[in-house]
Amino acid sequence: MARRLSLLAAAAVFLAATATACGDDGSTGPGSAGGTTLTVYAAASLTTTFQQIGEEFEKEHDGVTVEFSFGGSSDLVAQIQEGAPADVFASADTANMDKLTAAGLQAGDPQSFASNTLEIAVPPGNPAGIASFADLAKSDVNVVVCAPEVPCGSATQKVEAATGVALSPVSEEQSVTDVLAKVTSGEADAGVVYVTDVEAAGDDVEGVTFPESSEAVNTYPVVALKDAADADLAQQFVDLVLGDTGRRILEEAGFAQP
Repeated sequence: MARRLSLLAAAAVFLAATATACGDDGSTGPGSAGGTTLTVYAAASLTTTFQQIGEEFEKEHDGVTVEFSFGGSSDLVAQIQEGAPADVFASADTANMDKLTAAGLQAGDPQSFASNTLEIAVPPGNPAGIASFADLAKSDVNVVVCAPEVPCGSATQKVEAATGVALSPVSEEQSVTDVLAKVTSGEADAGVVYVTDVEAAGDDVEGVTFPESSEAVNTYPVVALKDAADADLAQQFVDLVLGDTGRRILEEAGFAQP
């Protein structure tokens, strides 16, 4: 009898230990003890503003952590198409959003929430003396632009076509933040970025506006994704971007209304 009771006690301890281990797997999914993570894929030019919007979202949603993946819109779409676990996507243009919707990856209709215009970023003091878009074509100017498939690169090409000014960039980058980094590091005399990037860079660069930028104004759309881990939460983030809070943060950063 004593041996039987000992075996039963040992079995009970084993089952209790097993139950404890199964209940503590470090999960951070919806409803778990670790909270919920919302993953947002957004254009690089939205880095500062979306981080602020993310902070506001976390304040309003206890236990929710917003994680971002910023980059060129074309790269982000490709990652989502390949199965990256994203909940929300915000693009710097409609063309890349169209790629996502053509693949049927959206939960609803994309909504436009902002627009942005190109501006030339130059190092403090503007040592190359850039005063116009045409100046970027001078042979002694090292200019950096975004690659054609990236929204800021596509916009730059539109300006080139409209003005007849053909640029010969020393490099074509995969995101607008990479272009800005080339300028701030002194690797380039100038870079074609957005108005908001110049604003966000502060004293690290100076901005040179040019009237031809009106030929290529980019509209930014956002959408919750069909395979979002928490569809309601993803849509709530989109609603915050579209609402008064999102609009205020975006306008303060220099974005215009779509």
